[in-house]
This record gives sequence, structure tokens and C-alpha cells, in this order.
Amino acid sequence: MSSDIKARIIKQVAPDLALVEKALEENLDPNLDLVRKIASHLLFSGGKRLRPLLMIHSARICGYDTGFEILFSIIFEYLHAATLLHDDVVDEADMRRGKRAAHTKWPAPQVVLTGDFLLARALAIAAKTCEPRVISVIAKITQAMSQGEIDQLEQKGKKDLSETQYLEIIEGKTAVLIQGACQSGGIIAKASPKKEAALASCGYHLGMAFQMADDLLDYTATAQELGKNPGADMREGKLTLPLIHSLAQANDADREWMHGVMAETDFEQDRFEALREKMFGLGGIAYTQTRAQHHVTQAKASLEIFEDSDSKALLQLIADYSIERKV
Repeated sequence: MSSDIKARIIKQVAPDLALVEKALEENLDPNLDLVRKIASHLLFSGGKRLRPLLMIHSARICGYDTGFEILFSIIFEYLHAATLLHDDVVDEADMRRGKRAAHTKWPAPQVVLTGDFLLARALAIAAKTCEPRVISVIAKITQAMSQGEIDQLEQKGKKDLSETQYLEIIEGKTAVLIQGACQSGGIIAKASPKKEAALASCGYHLGMAFQMADDLLDYTATAQELGKNPGADMREGKLTLPLIHSLAQANDADREWMHGVMAETDFEQDRFEALREKMFGLGGIAYTQTRAQHHVTQAKASLEIFEDSDSKALLQLIADYSIERKV
């Protein structure tokens, strides 16, 4: 089912993706070759371009189809890439998208500053929209994402992270950027307040669903599918919803055993497999799937205000794909 949805999405967005790739390359425009190398290492390493596509079709669902939506959409890919460069340094991650993380190839200060450059490029392109509210949205995004990452860093290693705390973290680190991409599509299209709010709601729920799906994949996908070792979140001391719910449902003995595995940053594969089986048995995987599905349903419901169109159908497909994908 997921492969069929993916094929349908790719068929519809192939022309847009080609234009987005061209815009990303042409607008990078650094003065230093080193900055281009570091930025390109991540930018052109196989990202889905989800955020640009959401922005493009959020504009088109409101009748805006001038070609400028392509240029403005890359704001959100530059922002996304900037946060990934920063996050990998903070998390000391080894891999990203199946390749060595940038900070393992270049000094961390250069990688961080390249992330800052990408943020600046995003703001420069946002200024070209001549829409102060787009810049306001980006300011809100960068503030929320920074605080979300700091919050996650503060909670790192905690064994009693609550579901409420988890939801606050993923809203800040993931949902606000996707929400902002969708809302900005409505802003440049000069959509009515009701339609802009609907797009913002759709983006928020999509962001929550995508992050929950990512957190599930960390326990259900293979290393080859992920481009990194499964269980990376737990190795980095991050509790996500599948584990949070499993711990809440566990008896004292199981919880103590799970805490023991969580404490082993270099745990063996057989220990991870045993933990994964335990999480399935305790309902942590199924619960997270249910919560993600709820957000997909809400995202699609937000689109009911719009007339049927190719862009509406695409946004609905992306919502379904968010939790059915394998990577």
C-alpha cells in the first residue's frame, strides 16, 4: 500500500521536484566554496523535499500558481537543512541519510556556521515574498525549534519523560516547521483567514504524524532502510512515544529490565531485539501508530474547507503516506 501511495505522489510531483532541485542549487550562492561543499553534502543527499512540496501545494490549493511558489518553497528546505546540521553536531550523530554526518567530515564549528548561513539564505528569500507575515512565521519557527531542541537536550537521559513532555518537544522540533510551510503557502496566496488557519492546522497535524512515524521507524525499520542504526534515539538518551508508553504499561520487573537496556549506550543487537519485542507486547508500537493515525485524520479533516483539486488530493496522499512509509 505505502509503495503505491509513494509512486502516486512521485508521479504527481516529479516536475515540481525538478524545479525545486534547480532552485536549491541556484539560490545557495555562498561566497566560499567550503560552505557550498558542507551545505551540499546534506542538501543534495536524498531528502524527500516534503516541506517545499507542502508549501507549493498549500499555495496552489488556494489558487496561487505563478511559479514563484517554487522559489519561496526552498525557504523551508534551507531551514530544515540548517537544523539537521546543527542537530547532528549537538547529538554527535555519525550518520544522516545513509551518509557520514557533516561534522564527521569537517570541523564542527564550520558545520554549525554553514547551518547559520542556510538560515540566513532562508530569511533572504523570505524577504522576496514582500510578505512580513512570512518572515514572522519563520521567526516563530526558528524560536520554537531552538527551544524544542534545548528542551530535548535538557530531557536527555531521563527515564520518566511524560507523553505530554514528548508532545511538546516534537511540536517544537518538527511540527512547527511543517505547519509554517503550509501556512506560508496560504499567506503568499492571500488566502482568507479561515483557509490560512486550515492550512496551518493541516501542517501541524502532518508534522506530529511524521515525527511519530519517524520515532516508530527507529524501532521497526532496518539499518539499511533508515540509513543509520535502529535504536539511535535511545542510544542518544532520547525517549520517544513507543518507549514512553511501553514503560508506562510495564510491570516493575519489566520496567527495571527496560531501564537496564536503556542505560547501555552500546547495547548488543540481541538486547535491542528483545526490547523491541517487549515494546510490541506492551502496546507501545500500536499506541504510537494509533496516535499518529489520529493526526493524519485531523490533517485531512482540515482540508475539507477547500474545493477538490490536484493539490488537495496530493496533500491528502502525503498525509496517508506519512504513517505508511518504510523510511
